[in-house]
Amino acid sequence: MAKSKTTYVCQECGNVTTKWAGKCEACNNWNCIHEEVVEASVPKGVSASSRAKGRSLQFSDLKGEASEKRPRVKTGIAELDRVTGGGLVNGMAMLIGGDPGIGKSTILLQAVCALAQHGTKCAYVSGEEAVDQIRLRADRLGLAEAPVKLAAAGNVTDILATMENEDIDVIVIDSIQTMYADNVDSAPGTVTQVRTCAQELIRIGKRKGICVILVGHVTKEGQLAGPRVLEHMVDTV
Repeated sequence: MAKSKTTYVCQECGNVTTKWAGKCEACNNWNCIHEEVVEASVPKGVSASSRAKGRSLQFSDLKGEASEKRPRVKTGIAELDRVTGGGLVNGMAMLIGGDPGIGKSTILLQAVCALAQHGTKCAYVSGEEAVDQIRLRADRLGLAEAPVKLAAAGNVTDILATMENEDIDVIVIDSIQTMYADNVDSAPGTVTQVRTCAQELIRIGKRKGICVILVGHVTKEGQLAGPRVLEHMVDTV
């Protein structure tokens, strides 16, 4: 049976401690430390030597041609294409943040609809809105005929299974703060949940060559909510 571990995580900066405190020593914010229980991935009784086993890496020479060229796919939205270096690439991970109501969901819906109309297989997963709400927005934008797959979901395990089994080129997760992993005993939006869900989504995206676009909330100070490491996990912010 897997062993659980209790930690105390600052919801502002992501600092982890072994005991609760009223003030975070890392960022000096008050009343922001929450208890989080994480289920260990290695079952109890597995020795350290067993966990340390692995395979030797197979190195490649720097000199040589890339085995696969990755052309960039333009979204047709000039500013979005500019910040991504000329368009989306298979396997890339992107984080888009902004104030509530600023238009994050709208611009991404426009982007995936434009991509889908040119043959890119796109999926839009929302943890904040029902499918009918997304359809109404698409209809208002004149994009209702675009062949985009829609789903309202929050369980990251179901999303990972879909990425494994379905033919998808680009997937939008709106938003990462509404996603949750079954093995993390804390509410969606907490530091551990955000980090775990993002790690798994990006890992599958890299392996399957799926472009993963994460929508992120921002704090009242204008900073992206969640662990700071999230910004370092993605290719573009």
